[in-house]
Amino acid sequence: MTGSRLFLAGLTGLALLTAHPALAAPQLRAQVRGDLPADLRTRIETAVGASERPSRNRFDARQRANVAAEEASAVLRSEGYYAFRVQPGVSEAVIAEPFVEVTPGPRFRISDVRIEWIDPAPVASIQALGTGRLQIAPGQPARAIDVVSAEARVLSAIQKEGYADAFIGPREVIVDHADQTLRPTFRISAGLPVRLDSLRVETEGRTRPDWLKGLTPWTSGGAYNPDSIANLEKSLVETGAYDQVTVALAPLEEVPEGGLRPVVVTLTDRKPHRLEAGASFASSEGLGADMRWTHFNRFGLADTSAVLGRVSTVDSRLGVEVTLPHWGRLRQSLNGYTAAFRRETSAYDETGIEVRVDVQRKRSEVAYVTVGAALDYTQTEEKSASASALLQREQVVGSLLGALAIDETDDVLDPRSGWRVDVRAEPTLLTGSVTLSYVKASLQGSAYLPLDGDRRTVLAGRAKAGSILGGTLGGVPASRRFYAGGGGSVRGYVFQGIGPHLSDNTPVGGLSLVELSGEVRHRLSDQWGVVAFLDAGSVGVSQEPAFDTLDLGVGLGVRYNLGFGPIRFDLAVPLNRRSDDPSYQVYISIGQSF
Repeated sequence: MTGSRLFLAGLTGLALLTAHPALAAPQLRAQVRGDLPADLRTRIETAVGASERPSRNRFDARQRANVAAEEASAVLRSEGYYAFRVQPGVSEAVIAEPFVEVTPGPRFRISDVRIEWIDPAPVASIQALGTGRLQIAPGQPARAIDVVSAEARVLSAIQKEGYADAFIGPREVIVDHADQTLRPTFRISAGLPVRLDSLRVETEGRTRPDWLKGLTPWTSGGAYNPDSIANLEKSLVETGAYDQVTVALAPLEEVPEGGLRPVVVTLTDRKPHRLEAGASFASSEGLGADMRWTHFNRFGLADTSAVLGRVSTVDSRLGVEVTLPHWGRLRQSLNGYTAAFRRETSAYDETGIEVRVDVQRKRSEVAYVTVGAALDYTQTEEKSASASALLQREQVVGSLLGALAIDETDDVLDPRSGWRVDVRAEPTLLTGSVTLSYVKASLQGSAYLPLDGDRRTVLAGRAKAGSILGGTLGGVPASRRFYAGGGGSVRGYVFQGIGPHLSDNTPVGGLSLVELSGEVRHRLSDQWGVVAFLDAGSVGVSQEPAFDTLDLGVGLGVRYNLGFGPIRFDLAVPLNRRSDDPSYQVYISIGQSF
């Protein structure tokens, strides 16, 4: 079977799978009847939920109707409809269909909102702040979420003013059917303002207290702020060095009256070692195997150090990696990496040693800035422009790195919504066989759009462009040029298969790159999914990316959810196939393609 026929057969199978009755959109557990506002009907139907099978019998239908009535009643109360009427029922059809008849009645309104401060009452300015944060006014709909949210806003506001021991007492809510109003009275105790002392570290592990105390985001005597406490705890959890992290104020009874309040950090170290192994396969790149031995908190700095190795047809290496989180300050890490490597590709063979150091700063919850430097010693073999001779290069390569990454997606390995962007520039200096300086720059972005409410079908897209500025094709070593083709690039083509080639079909690489990808991802179940995709790419000999000479690849894939992310199997065919290109390519790896 040719590659195109294989693809068409797979596409037909995908269409049959997604059209199969068993995979049709699930139906409501019970029909919702009655004259309802559109938004209220939607909320009730969402609460009632869906079922992938009809009722088995009339008894089952009655049970569904009763459960649906309870769910509908809860929604009505939460939305301020306190004079509602909900009646469950079952149709007289041969296949009994459950339903709920809903009469919402009038919507009740907020009236007379009050705060009662439990002694000792805070100063007048704090009372005024609390009242201002209620943000509910007489006459607005009496939604339960608005009442609860108002109470939470008041508590949060006064805690951020230093009242760490503030708490909410039992609220009083009067629902008056005579005038169709709801009157909430909030009872809140503010306590006394708290001033913070230094950290008190409690751990039986290896963490150095002096390092941890240096990360304190407040000064002794500063006012309590819950965000500072929460951020410190979150930052320690994110290091991955601990099984359990707790950051909390010392109990009030341990503090003398008017004294400073210590902050207690309790740490439980995770097991110090972890062994990981992985594998990948691509029909053009062969089998790859990875192993990583990780040691946590070796230096008492919540650090991670690892020895890692990879054996594959294309890239084999043995290296050491060290990460120091919160280096010098919170949300800033120092990363070091060194490795000996051997690359054997169609374009070149390269052996070398690389050393890299970078500092990554987390600017927000989704944005990272990285600056770094690298020094490589390499010995490379590549073919001359006429393909008649081997060129041997011995180079020392120094480079700097500046990068910005923003990730607004909902999941690292299997995103279903959001977007990502990565911008980087690497000023580079070569010495040795050739002396040359240039800047290698790239921009990559991807976006994910769910096409239905439960996000079972997702449209995903990726675009990448790159350019080597100030370099020449003959001056830039083959190992430093751009290439396209393969599992992480344009599927359907062999690794490095897109772009200019020598007369013996050796890939040349280029000074510019364009890659585009589009996928439709559909989940058949919690475990299984299918994908249809189109990839495109070009490699140019000039510095300007070429969008008019794109090579295309199409294919189908299967995904199996491992819990932490999917394992993927992709089958792709090239649409601009060269005479010696295979008719299709197979790729197996963990995680979505982008």
